[in-house]
Amino acid sequence: MSVFELEELRVGFATGRDVTEVVHGVSLAVDKGRTLAVVGESGSGKSVSLLAAARLLPERARVSGSARYAGRELVGLPEARLRSVRGRDIGFVFQEPLTSLHPLKSIGQQVGEAISSHERIGSRALRDRVVELLEEVGIREASSRLHEPPARFSGGQRQRIGIASAIAMRPGLLIADEPTTALDVTVQASILDLLRTLQREHGTAIVFVSHDLAVVSDFADDVVVMRGGHVIEQGPLTRVVDDPQHPYTAELLAAAEHRLPVPPPDGVISETPLAELRGVRKTFTARVRGRSRARTVLHDIDIRVRTGEILGLVGESGSGKSTIGRTLSGAIRIEAGEVRVSGAVVNAPGRGRVRLTPEQRVRVQTIFQDPFGSLNPRRPIADILAEPLRVHRRRSERDIPAAVADLLDAVRLPRSFAGRYPAQLSGGQRQRVAIARALALDPALLIADEPVSALDVTTQRQIVELLQDLRLSRGISILFISHDLGIVAELCDRVVVLSEGRVVESGPTADVFRNPAAE
Repeated sequence: MSVFELEELRVGFATGRDVTEVVHGVSLAVDKGRTLAVVGESGSGKSVSLLAAARLLPERARVSGSARYAGRELVGLPEARLRSVRGRDIGFVFQEPLTSLHPLKSIGQQVGEAISSHERIGSRALRDRVVELLEEVGIREASSRLHEPPARFSGGQRQRIGIASAIAMRPGLLIADEPTTALDVTVQASILDLLRTLQREHGTAIVFVSHDLAVVSDFADDVVVMRGGHVIEQGPLTRVVDDPQHPYTAELLAAAEHRLPVPPPDGVISETPLAELRGVRKTFTARVRGRSRARTVLHDIDIRVRTGEILGLVGESGSGKSTIGRTLSGAIRIEAGEVRVSGAVVNAPGRGRVRLTPEQRVRVQTIFQDPFGSLNPRRPIADILAEPLRVHRRRSERDIPAAVADLLDAVRLPRSFAGRYPAQLSGGQRQRVAIARALALDPALLIADEPVSALDVTTQRQIVELLQDLRLSRGISILFISHDLGIVAELCDRVVVLSEGRVVESGPTADVFRNPAAE
């Protein structure tokens, strides 16, 4: 008997008296000790199907059909009884760790709640279990960091904390919704090894939602391919990968292949540096049990981004990639060195907030790693895109609707999306809205912090092409921060490699990838 199965599952969302169906009769099953991968583009219904099975969708969702765990029907199960299943029997790793973790609670509290909600346990034993779980998923110095909030951790580290909560009760089924999207390749491997160990030791069944076919091909036993709310192909991994029956499956496989970038036409890149970090050092200080604890995350960083260049910044989670982006944008102040944009110093050692002129704020814009967390959930897309235009007085009220329509065109979203809210879009669509907002003020430098980490491979390819077009059409420079070496190899002119807050290698993309000097 299957541990978990869906049979003719249908999901719709009510808007007034109408119900729009987004999942159309999905059937799938996973057995004990096996891994089922569910793949497809953003908006294909992968996550919605699984969230619906455990009733984690909003009240306006309408679910019919069957979802069973160990033969027990979940659709229609009373909420009180369903709570005992969620967490204890079915563990979840959600796609966006920044929004799934409480920003004001320590990581120790949050992982501890996953245990104490289901069993009685003493405080000392609970602390020991939490430390063990965090160390198991690769959080260094876990015992001394239990009291820190999620904001003190990188995106990849936050995802590992989420995984620790999901496996806390050793569930029989683990639903992992894009569990490695925010992780670098070395941490991806360690997380997959951890899931394999859990599966081997406890017979855990895993449903693994992913757009990364390279990860799927290395991890899954069986595959379900979804598109437009339908299952279009399923079967053993080897058969689906080696002999795809549906053209869309073949398209996904082709989109997962990466190649080195084609050099831009002469004159696109100028040797004049647009942005520079010179001898930059940054230290974060946290209070742990009444004591200050300093941690240096950037050590004497020297980086320059040339005018018209796409520079890739790669490294493990916690290596300082996002911190470099924040120093360039003026979000955090540095302790040593200086940051220059267009020759002017925009960040230097001192006290208080970094003070930028209005023009300096406009010239550097950021695409954040987590689009759901960076977009206001209570405002429609039109208002989100219009806000920077209004704040900086770049358009009259009469011209703003046309400007919003142009921005949606630029990121290849339908103009009708202007009236939608972020929750009504897929992860990939939300990320394109975030890119449109960053472009609204025509910046000279775009800091793209993991802009494709939550996107399926076909949408990744579209975003890569979009960024290449923006560089050519607008002369924009891009600092592309990513853990995905395939995307970096395809998009970036040069690459800088970070390790533990230090630059260990840099150079043209082809040279670094073909003949790496650093181990």
